[in-house]
Amino acid sequence: METQTIYVYLPDEGTDVWAPVDAEHVRDDVYRIVDCRGEDKAAQFGKDALVRCRLQNLSGDGGRICECLVAYESSN
Repeated sequence: METQTIYVYLPDEGTDVWAPVDAEHVRDDVYRIVDCRGEDKAAQFGKDALVRCRLQNLSGDGGRICECLVAYESSN
């Protein structure tokens, strides 16, 4: 199955930080996280978690704004 990048929140950072992770599309807005790229313990959702995602504007390097898929809640 093909993976794509989604972003998960890192709650222990001093500011709002979102880390890229690899996920498989399951259905509708639901994705399964398959690789947290080393952020397993720091991320709001870890490997194998089913999460609901939505498009959200995030600021990147140099202040660029990009529209990204962001995990916002667990899914069953």
